[in-house]
Amino acid sequence: MSRTIRMTRMTRMTDAIRPIDATRPTAATRVTRFPSPGPLPRPVRASARRPVTRIAGPLALALALVAPLAGARAAEVRDERGVVVALPRPPQRIVSLLPSLTESVCALGACDRLVGVDRYSNSPASVRALPQVGGGLDPNVEAIVALRPDVVLLSQASRVTQRLEALGLKVIALEPRTSADVRRVLDTLGTVLEVDDAQRVWRAIDAGVAAAAQSLPASARGARVYFEVNNAPYAAGETSFIGETLLRLGARNIVPAALGPFPKLNPEYVVRADPELIMVGARSAAGLEQRPGWGGIRAVREQRICRFTAEESDVLVRPGPRMPEAARLMARCLSEKAPGAVAHAADGGFGPDGGAILARIFEFVAEHRRRLLAADGADQAAQAGFGD
Repeated sequence: MSRTIRMTRMTRMTDAIRPIDATRPTAATRVTRFPSPGPLPRPVRASARRPVTRIAGPLALALALVAPLAGARAAEVRDERGVVVALPRPPQRIVSLLPSLTESVCALGACDRLVGVDRYSNSPASVRALPQVGGGLDPNVEAIVALRPDVVLLSQASRVTQRLEALGLKVIALEPRTSADVRRVLDTLGTVLEVDDAQRVWRAIDAGVAAAAQSLPASARGARVYFEVNNAPYAAGETSFIGETLLRLGARNIVPAALGPFPKLNPEYVVRADPELIMVGARSAAGLEQRPGWGGIRAVREQRICRFTAEESDVLVRPGPRMPEAARLMARCLSEKAPGAVAHAADGGFGPDGGAILARIFEFVAEHRRRLLAADGADQAAQAGFGD
């Protein structure tokens, strides 16, 4: 009995130290299997958590606003003073203190960037609703600063340039006086605004002036013309953009290039020059005939004076995109008032002997009418078109 008990204990001890069979699981090696839960989810990065989702909307809006400036580049331009003005990006807020510059900015498609203008800028019509900051030469500096402009465009003659620069504003002085200046100013503005239309605008101007010149009859050419800009009197000389347009229209300017683009004249000079035709704005024309000695000028004596309205004067004296319209106004004046054109109209276009030719034509018509009346009666004469 005791031996049997000892053998049983030894067997249990042997089983306890026997190696585990990898191919034959025992109670100790059995593992309960559960269905696979599938791949574990990836760790969530901090940048993709929900708080970032909440700012995605504002961030997208900010990026949309900045996107138009993404391709913007810095620009440098040299103005009329010879000063190089550096602009970090195309200006979005512009104050213009010269009507011709206002019109040029709009012609280049940037009218919506204007935030203020001088009191004389009135074209295109949309600029009339903009804040006005006074005259071009002596504007209200405080009003300009309050508009927070990226750049101020003004005349070289402006008296506030240095003060504006001292206040930290970018200033570009541009003042076209000749046709070449107009083209150059358009190029400069194209660089400032970062637009590619400058040469297209210039080509349209040049073609418009050429068309006005081609429309003018030969009989209206050759007149000696005095163009008065204002009653100081300041005149448009041969080298001014106005004088260059007159030249293309076949007129002869009494103010030579040697006197400059817009000289102030002694009134006696005009009397001695004795122009055949005078072009003047209605605002300056008041009392013109009463100026000392001017009653003897041929243009005054023969009433060959073209008086332009205020609106027409604005067109005529502004070097910019409306120069073709100015050329048409001058061409109309020449065709109506130039001595050659008037003579051409008087002689029916038949030259120096036009009066005699017209008399013979009228005589022939009258004789033919009498014959018709005698041969066929009044009814046939009326049917032929010669009735009273």
